[in-house]
Amino acid sequence: MKTKVAKILLGQVLLLSSVGLLSAQDTSGTQAPADNTKVNQRDRNQTEPTADQQKENSSDRELAKQIRRALVKDKSLSTNAHNVKVIAQNGTVTLKGPVNSEQEKQAIESKAAEIAGANKVNSEIQVAPKQ
Repeated sequence: MKTKVAKILLGQVLLLSSVGLLSAQDTSGTQAPADNTKVNQRDRNQTEPTADQQKENSSDRELAKQIRRALVKDKSLSTNAHNVKVIAQNGTVTLKGPVNSEQEKQAIESKAAEIAGANKVNSEIQVAPKQ
């Protein structure tokens, strides 16, 4: 009896999860698929700083940490802006990632310059197109 009930429950869970997956798919065709090809090619370039290249010295880690805290603390910024990559190498900071507006881009660059110094920030932040 218990086995039969367990099988029924398992069947219902599987059915509900497959229905959920099907309904989560966007089949309307209104949204263009993400294409990060150009960004991915740029980041494969050996001269492009990426997060895994950040040094483990305490000054670079502290610099990135301070900038990251300033970004997360600013509740007016979007989730995209909070998730901008902050890469510190030898006291120079590179910022990468999409944000929702030019204002967010400027706010992030300003916060980084305040902490690292105006001539120590390279911005590769991109304003995402409106959807």
